[in-house]
Amino acid sequence: MAAKGNMSNAAAEAVANNLRPVQSLIEDNTVSEILINGPNEIFVERKGKLEKTDVTFRSEDELVAAVNAIANSIGRRINEEEPRLDARLPDGSRIHAVLKPLASSGTIVSIRKFFQVKLSFKDYIKMGAITPDAANFLEICMFLGKNILVSGGTGSGKTTLLNLLCSRIPKGQRVITIEDSRELSVDYEHVVSFETRMPNEQGKYEVSMKDLLKSSLRLRPDRIIVGEVRGSEGLELIQAMNTGHKGCLGTVHANTAADAMVRLETLAMGGDSKVSEKAMRYSVASAIHLVVQISRLSDGSRRIMEITECIGLDDEYNYVMRPIYQMGPLVRGLDGKLTGNIEPSGQLPSFIAEIEDNRIPFPRTKFVAPSRSGPAKAG
Repeated sequence: MAAKGNMSNAAAEAVANNLRPVQSLIEDNTVSEILINGPNEIFVERKGKLEKTDVTFRSEDELVAAVNAIANSIGRRINEEEPRLDARLPDGSRIHAVLKPLASSGTIVSIRKFFQVKLSFKDYIKMGAITPDAANFLEICMFLGKNILVSGGTGSGKTTLLNLLCSRIPKGQRVITIEDSRELSVDYEHVVSFETRMPNEQGKYEVSMKDLLKSSLRLRPDRIIVGEVRGSEGLELIQAMNTGHKGCLGTVHANTAADAMVRLETLAMGGDSKVSEKAMRYSVASAIHLVVQISRLSDGSRRIMEITECIGLDDEYNYVMRPIYQMGPLVRGLDGKLTGNIEPSGQLPSFIAEIEDNRIPFPRTKFVAPSRSGPAKAG
């Protein structure tokens, strides 16, 4: 859950004053995340790597005061009864805090900074996150309206990839985005953006992702983008995908493409659904065409590790996953950096005829595995 609401100028100034000990880190564009483990231990993430700083708060009380200022600025409280806080700074950065006694070493705060830098697929390729052919394949999938699930861990770059995919939606469509806290910056002409709302102190007036998904289906969407599927709203997303809404996107936390399918199924089953497990698996397999798995590697780089197609269920109702692109061998250089690229697996996507019927210049030879010669297998 994420707190909403615009801060007044006075509230924003109070937050800035209380966060003065870490203000230099907030202003440092090389820092992507600030991790406060009590008043005397503060780490930052730079280029995917964690490093300890010499920055400190003077005391636990000063740190708690900063967290309270953030909570007050958005009309929330954080105390012993409600010792956790999700909030957003005026610049869009996200904050999560946990107080004692849940955090035994002192108040814990994470500040994930919000960057409005818009990447293109060319930038993404230059970063080494994907190859030109794999990027072109994803663009084709967006053009054809394939439903895509982006899977990865925290900080792996799922939102960045989602923004890139959205930029490749064909013109003339109505796109609705749904998020807990707005992070997507979709470069498209017709976008309607929704955010959830937390309940107030009396537990009233909550608006969940599930609520917003239901509303979006009544607002003539061509494509629905869910920033992160975390709960039973997964069922509404699956139903939307299975009822003619092509090219929908969502993200989940999972370590592999196969795990992502199971994760989505589990989330969808977690609500008030009375659908059987077999029926749910059939719905998930029908809804999701592709899973794009992204990871943050040990050298801090973020790479797409696999692009996998779900082609249905086997006789035992297990998901049948066909890798189209997968990461080749990774070699660590003397500088500690990993080199290696995502490569075609040698298998054709089931919709190869669709690519050819649309006369898209992406021949079957693009799917030939590097170590093989001859045509790719139809599988």
